[in-house]
Amino acid sequence: QVQLVESGGGSVQAGGSLRLSCAAAPSGSTVSNYCMGWFRQAPGNERERVATISPSGRYIYYVDSVKGRFSVSRDNAKRTLYLQMDNLKPEDTALYYCAARPYSEFCSGAYNYWGQGTQVTVSS
Repeated sequence: QVQLVESGGGSVQAGGSLRLSCAAAPSGSTVSNYCMGWFRQAPGNERERVATISPSGRYIYYVDSVKGRFSVSRDNAKRTLYLQMDNLKPEDTALYYCAARPYSEFCSGAYNYWGQGTQVTVSS
């Protein structure tokens, strides 16, 4: 299976920045064949798709609430996905999950592999 491990979460003040990383554990599989994305879930809320990125990086999706503040990128050689989060707001507080799925057009469909999550807390 594809093993994913998130890191980089923490507690910051509103307006601060964090960079999340998602590392694929050393494996025989090639992460370059997978769409990857970030999802988040806050207590009492449904899980929300934050950003997704195609294997080549050509197709990128952001939920409207983070556009202009978050940037998703990937380094296939390092088998790592990133989420740069700037100008954080209290509403960004959530458990952030990294996820992956085999390539599909526009990275649509269910995501098959999930990390354990990393907590992001933004205080006002």
